[in-house]
Amino acid sequence: MIELTRLNGKKFTINAEIIETLEETPGSTILALATNNHYNVKETVEEITGKVIEYRRKVNADRKVIDPIAGFERT
Repeated sequence: MIELTRLNGKKFTINAEIIETLEETPGSTILALATNNHYNVKETVEEITGKVIEYRRKVNADRKVIDPIAGFERT
């Protein structure tokens, strides 16, 4: 989840996993979600992209890396 700001200044949180497109317009950015909802926010495309990357890093930080070769080593 990432926090964004509506044009009226109110903060809200949105599921970063369902963002389909970002379209930058003068003074705002339009988010289109997989649910077919659209939101007009103050953050730029770059700011939103950075928040999504940060969110995904946090989500994947505790994930154990699986070694695809383990158990198939040659002796």
